[in-house]
Amino acid sequence: MKKTPLYEKHLALGAKMAPFGGYEMPIQYKSIIFEHNATRQAASIFDTCHMGEFSFRGPGALGDLERIVSCTVASIKVGQCRYGFICNEAGGVIDDQILYRTGEEEFYMVVNASTEANDFQWITSHLSSNTIAENLSAKIAKIDLQGLSSPKICAKLMEEPIRGLKYYHFMHNRYRGEKVLLSRTGYTGEIGFEFYSTPELALRLWDDCLAAGAVPAGLGARDTLRLEMGYPLYGHELDEATNAAWSGFSRALGDKQFIGSGAIRTATGTPYHLSGLLIEGRRTAHTGNRITDAAGEVIGRVTSGSFSPSLGRAVALGYLRDGNQQSGGSVSITTDRGALQATVSETPLYRKASGRANLDDFLNENQAISSLPQGASHDKGRS
Repeated sequence: MKKTPLYEKHLALGAKMAPFGGYEMPIQYKSIIFEHNATRQAASIFDTCHMGEFSFRGPGALGDLERIVSCTVASIKVGQCRYGFICNEAGGVIDDQILYRTGEEEFYMVVNASTEANDFQWITSHLSSNTIAENLSAKIAKIDLQGLSSPKICAKLMEEPIRGLKYYHFMHNRYRGEKVLLSRTGYTGEIGFEFYSTPELALRLWDDCLAAGAVPAGLGARDTLRLEMGYPLYGHELDEATNAAWSGFSRALGDKQFIGSGAIRTATGTPYHLSGLLIEGRRTAHTGNRITDAAGEVIGRVTSGSFSPSLGRAVALGYLRDGNQQSGGSVSITTDRGALQATVSETPLYRKASGRANLDDFLNENQAISSLPQGASHDKGRS
């Protein structure tokens, strides 16, 4: 298994480690619930160095990426990022990604760890000779700082002001005299930042975030946080066999021609819709569990399930057959330990997250964190 630059830091903190995406990654430190609540109520940091990063530049970059990714590229302004899919010709999702526009003819893409090599091969096979592509994954380290206290921590560590940075925008800043890319994205729903730097600089940034009060959080809390927000996880909600039209993320599908767009717009077969599920009690559903209606007919399957610390109950995401996805409908989930009763719900399941809030409000020294406005966020941030 590969190891991130922060591997020894995790061991020193007593993290429980496990394989994920080809890497040895921290699952939890103190506990998943503790780390989850720290993110919702204060601040946490995640090691996301396993993620893949590509750069594209040249006169052909805009046109090539417009054809390869599902989101509209031309309208992305320099300093802005956008979520979208990389699809195959059948409309299935090869991966989901976030595209950063770093210049008029320069772009930066963040992809999932498990699909990084395949993504780069697919993309480069569809590029014109006017586009230069580089896989930067081995050169870039990535740390996510998330939660209500993260703006003050970030402002304390960065050498240049961060005021005015909007949701799904990024800036270049300096930390300890070196250049870093700082984006207002994330995978938790809370206000927060993703830092991209050299591996050596990430070691110092990790320690400085801890010293400033952030709690180290593992992939366990990352999963419960994203599930509460209804964010998809590649390999669960998204895969090459599932048409992107069913994902529910219509905003990731631009009104244009791209690889797979024809198959997405004319999807055949029984249509399904990704839906949220609020389960009675604390017992969780698992990936692959069947979902049935009142008559016992199978109408879908669970893609992800967990206990929700923020809601105090079990929740899940799943694909429901067209006509069964109305919010408030009752369904049953078949598990090895018996049936679970659930209610269909729109996402996000947790609706008090601060992801879209005004950053500057969190930097006001005289305003308590608890009194800040918290607007629900349902745009997926990648980590």
